[in-house]
Amino acid sequence: MAFRRRNKSYPFFSQEFLIQNHADIVFSLVIFILIGLMFETTAKTAILFIQPQYNISLMSADGEVTLYHYGWKDCATVLFYLCITIILHAVVQEYVLDKVNRRLHLSKSKNTKFNESGQLCVFYLVSSVWSLYVITTEGHLLHPSSLWENYPHVHLRFQVKFFYLTQLAYWIHALPELYFQKVRKEEIPRQLQYISLYLLHILAAYLLNLTRVGLVLLFLQYLSEMGFHLSRLFYFIDENHHKMFEMWSVGFVLTRMITLTLMFLAVGFGLARSENQTLDLETGNFNTLSIRLLVLSVVCFTQSWLLWKFFRFQLSRTRELRLEQAARKRAAAKQQMQRTVKRDTVGHHENGLLKAENGTSPRLKKIKTP
Repeated sequence: MAFRRRNKSYPFFSQEFLIQNHADIVFSLVIFILIGLMFETTAKTAILFIQPQYNISLMSADGEVTLYHYGWKDCATVLFYLCITIILHAVVQEYVLDKVNRRLHLSKSKNTKFNESGQLCVFYLVSSVWSLYVITTEGHLLHPSSLWENYPHVHLRFQVKFFYLTQLAYWIHALPELYFQKVRKEEIPRQLQYISLYLLHILAAYLLNLTRVGLVLLFLQYLSEMGFHLSRLFYFIDENHHKMFEMWSVGFVLTRMITLTLMFLAVGFGLARSENQTLDLETGNFNTLSIRLLVLSVVCFTQSWLLWKFFRFQLSRTRELRLEQAARKRAAAKQQMQRTVKRDTVGHHENGLLKAENGTSPRLKKIKTP
């Protein structure tokens, strides 16, 4: 299975060979793990990578229900789906984005941004639809109080735990992709910033048993980011598309406000009213004043930092537009002045007749009759 067109072959174990064939190597590793399911001696080990672990059966009004909690074995599951994500990344790049790039004939810098936005658009679209489905089926959309009631939310349904594991797998996979995609050095700090922020917030929600609040916040964040990258894709296709950026700007600010309001409502007020506010690692209870303040401060700092970057970018963009408009006006005025001076040197019109500079009309040449 070849994900890339091989224009040139490289020696084995070289850096170029690894970058060119990394998807095929990872695909072979996935096949190796799947083959392990076929044999009894290796099936127990292979299942650790494929199926979420730490499941328990509980009796409810609807019958027996299987729930999950987290543990160190989740690292193996995240590693397996990290490999799956690398393969899907290569498929989207090879069969969708590269074909579009060849038609658009973008520059190298725009090509890199187009690929980044294309990959993130696919991920944000799938994740936002998936998270909305989970929020709806879990009943959090119609009952917002369920986000903080009955804390700690140690036991998770399969779809909730699998969602968090795949989210961790995607953002961890983004780190080696910086090497595989040969991202420019000046772009690496920016991408490391948002990758680290996503990993920090998702891990905090997963380990602190704040998965319900995390689901809603991720849905809002992914919806906002999908709007930005869609706007950038349309801009690269046709540079006259600017209205989508204006719509995204409004949605971006609203998302920050809703996120802060929801965090203060769920963590600042909802969990503060809970009776059990003692740290207990065995039961998974992290509802203490210090942890709540730490969570709120991290979220508030992140949202404030995003708003600060957003407003700074908008101000610099407005300043650049003003300078550009002023330069255009000066250029137009200079061009008009040059036309006036050129016309005055030749002569000027007065009452329909061409007048010379001294005000006299030029003498007409007599036409000889045959």
